[in-house]
Amino acid sequence: MNIATVGVVGLGNMGRGMAATLARKGFSVLGFDIDADKRAVVEASGVTFVPSLTEVLRRADALVFSLPYAKDVEAVVTAEGGLLSRSDRKVVVIDTSTSDPGTTRRLAERLAAAGHALLDAPVSGGPSGAAEGTLTMMIGGAEADYALARPVLEAMSARAPHVGPSGAGNIVKLVNNLLVAAHLVTTGEALRLSQAAGLSAEEAVQVVNTATGRSAVSEVMVPRWVVSNTFDSGFSAGLMRKDVRLALELAAECGIGLPLSEEVGRIWREETSIPDTADFTRMADYRTKEAL
Repeated sequence: MNIATVGVVGLGNMGRGMAATLARKGFSVLGFDIDADKRAVVEASGVTFVPSLTEVLRRADALVFSLPYAKDVEAVVTAEGGLLSRSDRKVVVIDTSTSDPGTTRRLAERLAAAGHALLDAPVSGGPSGAAEGTLTMMIGGAEADYALARPVLEAMSARAPHVGPSGAGNIVKLVNNLLVAAHLVTTGEALRLSQAAGLSAEEAVQVVNTATGRSAVSEVMVPRWVVSNTFDSGFSAGLMRKDVRLALELAAECGIGLPLSEEVGRIWREETSIPDTADFTRMADYRTKEAL
């Protein structure tokens, strides 16, 4: 089935960039956000802002969700007069939100019963990757639905592998973000150690990034947002706390203990100097925290 019109629900830091990318690559894009003040910004990038969620859900050939929480995704999927009552064509929902696998599977079943499909497609790459169409996406869902949505996925990403059935994309994303959360803590601590011992963090991280201790945190996040003291990656500490919580809840559901990850979760929960609204890279700020 041809996909000409894509609806993007959620026009925040990520959704706005994805919508603009899709418009630039030839799709007719309908955008919706509860904040109508975003209209001028998105329309300047070729996106048609539609003030009615129901209209977007009923007009689009495919949908991209960029929402903060699973409850928001569920509210959109089950919106009265929306997808569940639509029968003119099959619509594939590409949910780029980071959610829990159980909610994803349950919503995928409801959409399938109505003749539609849900792909869990969490992303990595930040607002710049969304705006440039260079995201990494992790896709869970049926092979046939993945194939149907492929033109949209390829427009938004540099890499979008199909990793397994419904929920698999969210599992990979939670594993990834649990590692990032830990790396931010350990990198910040290691750089504070370097400074305390007499070598600047900036000099230390340059060497670490040529050695085996490097990570995306040390190679990208620390130089770009921590050393520069800008802390404007576009991803909040509150969202990272949510992802760490979801990962640890998944571990509990699976009946496994993750003692180091549980300590990372405690640090993220209890670090009151970093409010939910702050940028998540502040966790690696080696200048301010003596100990966590």
